[in-house]
Order: sequence, then structure tokens, then C-alpha cells
Amino acid sequence: MRWEQLLSTKRSRETSRSKYKSTDLRSEFEKDYHRIIGSASFRRLQDKTQVFPLDKSDFIRTRLTHSLEVASLGKSLGQNIGQNIISEKKDPEFTQQMKEDICHIVECAGLIHDIGNPPFGHYGETAIREWFEENLPELEFEGQLIEDILGEQMRADFYHFEGNAQALRLVTKLHYLVDEHGMNLTYALLNTIVKYPGSSLDINPATGNIKDKKMGYYFAEESMFARIAETTGCGHNRHPLTYILEAADDLAYKTADIEDAFVKGFLSYSTLINELRKLGKENPESGYNPLLKLEQLYERGIGKRVDHPEEYAVKNWIVRIQGFLISCATEGFTSHYEEIMEGIYQEDLFHGTFGEKLMDLLGDLAFRYVFSSSAIYRMEVTEGTILNFLMDKFVHAAVNYDTGKKMDSTDERMISLISSNYKTAYHYQAEGKSKEEKLYLRLLLVTDYVCGMTDSYAKRLYQELNGII
Repeated sequence: MRWEQLLSTKRSRETSRSKYKSTDLRSEFEKDYHRIIGSASFRRLQDKTQVFPLDKSDFIRTRLTHSLEVASLGKSLGQNIGQNIISEKKDPEFTQQMKEDICHIVECAGLIHDIGNPPFGHYGETAIREWFEENLPELEFEGQLIEDILGEQMRADFYHFEGNAQALRLVTKLHYLVDEHGMNLTYALLNTIVKYPGSSLDINPATGNIKDKKMGYYFAEESMFARIAETTGCGHNRHPLTYILEAADDLAYKTADIEDAFVKGFLSYSTLINELRKLGKENPESGYNPLLKLEQLYERGIGKRVDHPEEYAVKNWIVRIQGFLISCATEGFTSHYEEIMEGIYQEDLFHGTFGEKLMDLLGDLAFRYVFSSSAIYRMEVTEGTILNFLMDKFVHAAVNYDTGKKMDSTDERMISLISSNYKTAYHYQAEGKSKEEKLYLRLLLVTDYVCGMTDSYAKRLYQELNGII
């Protein structure tokens, strides 16, 4: 893979060029940034769960604030890694402009990496996936089981429903403001957000290769992905910038989850101290001791006579370890540069660094003290009830939509609730397709609409449809 090709500015619809010299001095990737932040899909992230759904606190992170943090951390990583490629002469073709382009691309990728996620965080993905596992085998259309009508990959798309694949679908097809090309983003950016460059039939965690864990695109976007991958030269390998995006995402949510858990009372200062002792003094050559740093910050808080020295210590510690972990990810990329560029590197950027142990501990803490707590479980049961009801109602209506078959009054009203934007996109994509593919696209119409819902809207719609005032 070569950077000149990887940083492709190609779009599905090329913009027209004026015969007069343009006064717009932005790069193509800077234009992507403005397309994203001006979109309704991006704004909806402000009312989507990161960890704590429908939380009344203005401190706790949403998908929007998380995405902004990923964008910021990704840009910092891009700067560090780009400079290392230049200073260590990793690639004679790599230029200063390419470094700047990397920063803009990863920043944009951070903004949209979660844009396809349904309401209620990752549990929303699980709830939709499990709905299909339980219900799809029993659904019928025109006297046939839908499972028997759909092709293997179509079925697998629903059984392995994935927010990452939905993100590619949304930005390339569903943001139907101008035309059928969605946001019409650059191929370099689109390839970067595909964390798993394979279909639902290619999923195979047993390989140990990070790119095979999940799917990256639906059957509906297979040709789109093929064009993107061919243009950038990645094929079915990860785009090098995807490693940077993933590191920024992992770093952002694992540190943020600890901070949010502390603020919400799930994790105490003393518990964090005790857990950090598990790291011991391994790899002292890293020159960084997370436990010692946290204790020093606590003592500093005492010295400053702050009202809450424990809170002072934890919040400042989060900032310090983010800086340390950025350096670890930078090391991970540059030390495996050749493998990454050849498309054969199978791990994340923290693998083999001291940061790996710290990242594993932070993830384990969040799981044990937050995600496995009774409070979160209660919320998730509520979320599952909402999503199961909405999926029941909308799928039942969508199966016979656009078939010429008479629909009952309830189904007609359910279809009328679906945004005209999604229905317009459906009709464009369904034109000239087979009965099988149209049915597949109608099921996607439901997941498109549900994924576009905010937490508040999903809850309100559930209440309204159930007569709960």
C-alpha cells in the first residue's frame, strides 16, 4: 500500500469545477469535516447513549462528546505518527502534506465512527441482533419463510447486525439531502471507518486477526466497499489509518468510562488505587507508573486544599494517562509500520506496549464495576423492551410495504412514521431489484430508521404507541 493512493480524494460524485479559480482553500478532507458537522445525523449523537442512557447529568458523556474526544485524540495520534514516519525516514514518499491530510482524515473518522449506532449504546446493537435471531426464522412473506427467501449473506447481515456497517451505509446512502450519494465523503475517509473489511460471511474471530472479528459492510454496500477498497489500494486489508482510529476510540472510551464511573459513584478512588496495584512495576523502562501518578495527584490536591482531592486526582490522572497512551499507540504504529503497510498486522496499536496492560485493566474495571452492575442491567432490560416493541411493529409493517399487497391500517400508520428521507433512499435502491433484494432492503429500511432514532425519541415513540401519557 502506498500513501499517495491511500489518501484518495475521490468521491462517488465528483464535484463540478468552476472555470474560475476557486476561493475555497480547504483541502478535500477539510471539506469532509464541514459536511459531517453540518449533518442532522451528527447532531443526533448528542442524544444517544455512550454508557449511561437518558442520564440527567450534564457531565456524563454522550455519543456526541465521545465522538469529539475520539476526533481530538485521533488527530493528536495522527500528528505524532506522521511526524515519526518523516523523522525516522520510514517512507521516502511520505510528505508533510500527507501528515496534515492524515490528521484531517482521522479527525473526521472520529466524528462519524459511531454515527450508525442505534439508540441505547452497544446494548442497542445487541438488542437488534437478538431480535433478528429470535424472530427472523419465523417471519413469513407470501406464504414463505423469509429465511428461505433471503440469500445467505442477506440473512447473515441481520444475524450479525453491526453499528460499524451501519455507519458506512448511513454516510454513503442514507443522508439523502442532495442525492443518492449520502454525504459524498472522500474514499480515504470512508475506508478509514471500515474497521472490519469483510462481509457478514467473512466473520471469523478464530483467526486471531483483529480485522476478522466483525463485519464492516452489508450486502447492500458490497459494491460500494469494493470501489472504495480498489481506489485506495487496500483490498480486504485494513486501511492503515483504521488502526489509528481504533486506538483513539479505545483510548477515549476506556479512560472516559473510568471517569464517568467515578463521577456516578460506581468506582471509588480507593478501589481504583487497589486495582492499579495489579499492574505492579512491570516494564519500569516505560518510565511511567500509573499508580504512583494517581497518588501524587491526590497529594497535590491535598496541598492545594481542593474540596475533593480524590476527584481532583482521578480527573487529572485521566488526562495524564491519555498522554501516556498516545505515546504507546504511536510506538505501536511506527514499530510495526512495515506490517501495517503490507496489510498483515493482526493486532491493535497497544499490543506489546506497556499501555496494553493498562488498557486491559481499564476495560476490565469498566466491565466489573459498571457494565455488570444491577443499575445498568435494569436500564438495559428497559431499553431492550423498547427496541423489541419497535422492531416488532415496524418489521411487521415493512414486510408488505411497496409490494402492491393491501396493508392493514396499523401497518400503514407505522410506515407513515418512517422518515421520508429513508423511504426515498429505499425506493432509489430498490429500483430494478429482484423480489428477494427488495425484501432485504425493506428489512434494512426498519434498521435504518431505528438506528437513526435518538434515545429520547425511541422512548417517547414507545410510550405514545403504548398509550402511556
